[in-house]
Amino acid sequence: MPLLTIHHKTEYRYIRPVAFGEHRFMLRPSDGHDLRVLDYRLGISPEPKSLRWIHDVTGNSVAIADFDARADRLVFDWHVTVEHNPVDDFALTPDDPAYFYPFAYDDAELPDLVQYITPQYPDAEGRIAAWVRGFVDENAPLPTFAILSRITHAIRQQFRYRRRHEPGTQSPCDTLRWGTGTCRDYALFMIEALRRLGIAARFVSGYIFVPEDIARHHVGGGSTHAWVQVYLPSAGWIEFDPTNGIVGTRDLIRVAVARDPRQAIPLHGIYIGTQDAFDVMDVSVKVVSAAERGSSVTPHHCRL
Repeated sequence: MPLLTIHHKTEYRYIRPVAFGEHRFMLRPSDGHDLRVLDYRLGISPEPKSLRWIHDVTGNSVAIADFDARADRLVFDWHVTVEHNPVDDFALTPDDPAYFYPFAYDDAELPDLVQYITPQYPDAEGRIAAWVRGFVDENAPLPTFAILSRITHAIRQQFRYRRRHEPGTQSPCDTLRWGTGTCRDYALFMIEALRRLGIAARFVSGYIFVPEDIARHHVGGGSTHAWVQVYLPSAGWIEFDPTNGIVGTRDLIRVAVARDPRQAIPLHGIYIGTQDAFDVMDVSVKVVSAAERGSSVTPHHCRL
């Protein structure tokens, strides 16, 4: 099984010393049959007065730091090594109930999936619904995998990837209207589109490994990454990355899953001081294999 090491460093700088409120971060990869954390260490400067770990409402691992020191820099330096065993892309056969679309979810599972099937963002003009309906045939069942795969690749081909430094995720209607977005925007758009087909989908935050031999085909490296999980009966949660056209967990290192991107922010907190005290935020992420071959560090800057 391949070993991957992630180095994620975030540094906030201020013009003058400020105090810090609570900071929460989701950085620890999610253990499972396809992913296992072998080792990790977290350095924080200035040192927090307390650091505790909890599981949030969807079971994600969240660290919470509280501070009593003032400083003009706040640094989170995270190192983690994982054993990554990508799963098969798709495991359904024509005898499985979800092999063809449309399909129905089991009555025992439906109550837990309702929140992932129900659209969360408005589409007053029905543009998202119209866009996604173009991938299904109302008069004949189609293989579900073919539909999901076509939607994944269509987003990658029809939209233009654009790194944004503004906080948050843009609305799915804006992503469709402008035809541009980040990986988080792509993921949210695909989720809302699938929900309008009655397919359960949720948001995934994590990292992407970019091997040197295919670096020109992957975007989203050098920072945290986002993609989609779709739930299908008998197959479970399956990963789809519309930013890179990836189906399955190849090169994807899952950290958090959520109903909405606002529940899976990698790092957020507050400082106590004047608004003009904030200077810049630097983030760098490097994911490398055991052979030290992987993505390069690509810092990006956010200045108010």
